[in-house]
Amino acid sequence: MTSSIQIADHAGVRRITLNRPQVHNAFDDGLIAELTAALVQVGKDDAVRAVVLTGEGASFSAGADLNWMRGMAAASEAENREDSLRLATLMRTLQYLSKPTIARVNGAAYGGGVGLVACCDIAIGVDTARFGLTEVKLGLVPAVISPYVIHAIGLRHARRLFVTGELFDAATAEQIGLLHQCVPADQLDDAVNATLALLAKAGPVAQAEAKQLALRMSGADEARAAQLDHENAALIARLRVSAEGQEGLGAFLSKRAAAWCAQG
Repeated sequence: MTSSIQIADHAGVRRITLNRPQVHNAFDDGLIAELTAALVQVGKDDAVRAVVLTGEGASFSAGADLNWMRGMAAASEAENREDSLRLATLMRTLQYLSKPTIARVNGAAYGGGVGLVACCDIAIGVDTARFGLTEVKLGLVPAVISPYVIHAIGLRHARRLFVTGELFDAATAEQIGLLHQCVPADQLDDAVNATLALLAKAGPVAQAEAKQLALRMSGADEARAAQLDHENAALIARLRVSAEGQEGLGAFLSKRAAAWCAQG
């Protein structure tokens, strides 16, 4: 069976590539499990100084896989809660990883893909990338990724993007803080390598402490994050099985307009 991720090591850098290009690196249970396990292993490997997370093909990650969404739509509230907790654990593992992390955003990122970008310490993306937190269009909310996205872009931008579900470009992503740097595609690797060169000059223990210091001083306590995971998983599970969530998911999967959409 083909792995959902690829892992390569070079000079103390572990490159983790989402490897489902045929579905734009969308999440399913397999990818979530494999990526979580890979990140846990990275945290235990003293030979790894930094992590680069990227996507194979044209996209970084398109969020939820269609078949995974069909399963969510048919699942019970309890099953949806457990499903959401697995995604929440992935995001929290990336957010609090002891090693510096770089999101190499090679293309579009939607939903959970935006969550991965927000959880990385540094995000560098191509200037053609598109982004979106489009869950409200399905009658849902970006629940488990919300703490990390809000920390990355701030409350004011999050409020707008959460309620409009609008798509935005790489320049906007850089302006609001989701990306630190936006470059042409042919300069992406040079930009990532320049940042890795900076990271290589710092003490690894100091880097780990500095990362935790920044998170702690911002109020992003890991214990509180774990509590929020359960609250947000319960929220999204409730919405997925609600009448509006079922209509939104059903409309999306059937490629029709949801009942609440204005007819023009």
